[in-house]
Amino acid sequence: MNYRKLGKTKLSVSEIGHGLWGMGDWKDSNDSESLETMQMSLEKGCNFFDSAWSYGSGHSDQLLGKLIKNNPSARIITASKIPPKNLKWPARPTDKLEDVFPRQHIFDYAQKIMDGLGTDHIDLLQFHVWDDAWSESDVWKETISDLKSKKLIRYFGLSLNRWEPWNGIKAIQTGLIDSVQVIYNIFDQAPEDALFPMCRKMNIGVIARVPLDEGGLTGKLTIDTRFPEADWRARYFGEENLASTVKRAEALENILPQDMSLPEMALRFILTNSIVSTTIVGMRSVDHLQENISASDGIGLSKEMLAKLQAHRWDRKIAPWSD
Repeated sequence: MNYRKLGKTKLSVSEIGHGLWGMGDWKDSNDSESLETMQMSLEKGCNFFDSAWSYGSGHSDQLLGKLIKNNPSARIITASKIPPKNLKWPARPTDKLEDVFPRQHIFDYAQKIMDGLGTDHIDLLQFHVWDDAWSESDVWKETISDLKSKKLIRYFGLSLNRWEPWNGIKAIQTGLIDSVQVIYNIFDQAPEDALFPMCRKMNIGVIARVPLDEGGLTGKLTIDTRFPEADWRARYFGEENLASTVKRAEALENILPQDMSLPEMALRFILTNSIVSTTIVGMRSVDHLQENISASDGIGLSKEMLAKLQAHRWDRKIAPWSD
């Protein structure tokens, strides 16, 4: 496993991070299997675990807390997210900050997260949604500064709305943001336009999420794929998105380098970009662990391959099925 600095912070994070959404919130998850996978992930060098209160009403934080308790000497970097008080994903410019992240709500959920983790601080606390219309508000600025001064959090970041990588640039310019979490993968290359140059200028850590497009870049989807009704992917890969995703994934498989799988190419695409600090993969079982972690070997994609992949950029807009 290789490690990179998380922007201007003092954190050195594993290039492959472990995303806990599926473990915390998906109905078919098994806690014993989840803990076994997290333990193996830690032993193979992963030190960055990304959680959120909304992943099972604190369940993923509790799983991470068990991992910390079982490994008292390990340096485990804790990252979690405060849910919007109005429970609306994504945030909209018409939403008022006081309805989404009022001061007491932020403090209350920071404490709930710490209770789940079993720690007296959080390495990286993030807002789970964001809209740049709130950038000039003093409420969140003063609250985050207070959390840092009380040593309840070390660093603060934003999880940016799906397919809105530009919607965070004003916040970055306040100087109070340490990291941004953004969807970035072979399909979703838009962060390269404006967000990444700003992150490089301001030395902001970049956490690339959804590296495999919720499964669209695994090469396992077919036009006949169906998910259980209660599974979030049943909506995401419904009739408005499934066929297009399968067609685009098949086009990528036609240009795969020799002896490389589509998921591996997807991860190497992200890690070839030096602005990325870590990419979080939702590894729910040990079966997926080794292949994903093996992508962190310092071998990026060639310039020629990156040029080919530019043609596979897919700019999308938020739709009801994507929330």
